[in-house]
Amino acid sequence: MEKKKFSFLSVILSVICVVFVAEAAAPAAAIGNAQFFWWIFLIITFLLPYGMVVAELGTTYDSDGGLYDWIREAFGDKWGSRVAWYYWINYPLWIASCATLFPDILGMVFGIEFSLVAKMAIELAFVWVVVVMSFSKVSDSEWILNGGAVIKVAIAVAVGALGIWYATQNGFASDMSAQTFLPSFDGTALTNLSIILFNFMGFEVVCTFASDMEHPEKDIPKAIILGGLAIAAIYLFASFGIGAAISADAIDPDFGMIVAVQTMVGSSPIFGIISIAFLLTLFANMASWSFGVNFVADYAAKHGNMPKIFARESAKTEMPNGAAIVDGIVASLALCLQLIPNETIANNIFWMLFSMNVVFLLISYIPMFPAFLKLRKVDPNRKRVFKFPFQGAMQMIALAVPAIELVLCIIATVVFPGLEGDWSFLIGTLVFIVLGEVVRVWSARGREVEYTGLTAELAAQRLAEESAQPAENTEE
Repeated sequence: MEKKKFSFLSVILSVICVVFVAEAAAPAAAIGNAQFFWWIFLIITFLLPYGMVVAELGTTYDSDGGLYDWIREAFGDKWGSRVAWYYWINYPLWIASCATLFPDILGMVFGIEFSLVAKMAIELAFVWVVVVMSFSKVSDSEWILNGGAVIKVAIAVAVGALGIWYATQNGFASDMSAQTFLPSFDGTALTNLSIILFNFMGFEVVCTFASDMEHPEKDIPKAIILGGLAIAAIYLFASFGIGAAISADAIDPDFGMIVAVQTMVGSSPIFGIISIAFLLTLFANMASWSFGVNFVADYAAKHGNMPKIFARESAKTEMPNGAAIVDGIVASLALCLQLIPNETIANNIFWMLFSMNVVFLLISYIPMFPAFLKLRKVDPNRKRVFKFPFQGAMQMIALAVPAIELVLCIIATVVFPGLEGDWSFLIGTLVFIVLGEVVRVWSARGREVEYTGLTAELAAQRLAEESAQPAENTEE
């Protein structure tokens, strides 16, 4: 039986489902009118070079390992293991942060105030439904990716359109004077920019779908460029709608989109429909990311760069069920933080978990840019279906700028809150980094040979072996 393949339309919808994160629209809108400058600036200086790097690496080095495999190929097992950990740990923290939204939004829609026990039960149910969804093969879950993308776009368009309507009826909630569109460069601005960068992440997940695509060498580059521009437009329209209803300084980073809709339409059926649709997108988003993140963890575990439990696959579907179960356990433990009798934790649990998720996702991308340069240097003769368009000094600038932006945003997110007396993000980041080093060393036990990265000699040897393979098959 022929394996089911993604059409190009499904690939585009998958990009939107993976990358567009509805719950991140409100924190972006909280930047205010300056967000429009930053979106355009980061589309040019970050999204386009990042997307083109991913397009080249994803079509040149095709594997389920994605980001991990590219960095391991360049720098060896040590850095591959670190990136696999950073890339994976963000995901269960993200699941937990989304889970905390569920009971509160349900309460807003149905007028119910849940007890802590009831809230925890709803949150844990969300986590484990996501885990069960991630047991399915990506090609069998096409309806989830496509449906999630359609719902996300519909929500964004609805919020943007309602915002325009609300502004015509009541005036803009935000100051629309020219100076408000100018950017600021303080610590708060950099922290907010990390949210926009987060909103661009995830294109490499689509590269792990390559075996399920009809023409991955053509579809991946086109999907990344077209999908990226479409996603930026969707975010801008949704953020504009939120800002029209609520002034930037009053936007709740947790429930900003839902509160904005409630402000515009009250408790009408439209509010309930958009709220429930928003909750459905959380399932789709978590399921779509699981296909990439869990395969990366699985692939790394097979190299001895993540614990062996991550390499446990279903005998029937070959899906990384071991990684999925660990996702559920870690997310469930993160939700147990709410049991600590601390008002700060209780009131900011979403933002605490979401910010930590953002930090580790951003960290995992920094080595990708130097990895790209090294693989270009040591493996120049490998066929590249899509090539990064710049050369020389322009190439170095195009690669250095997004890496610097990532570093600055990470520093702002974990350090600037400490300057105001909240060192929890910095402490949490350091704890997870140290834990990652422990996991790296522990996972490598029993590995006889450590891979130190691709060399020019090894690259030439691989190409010779690959070119000889068809001749050997013909002789047989």
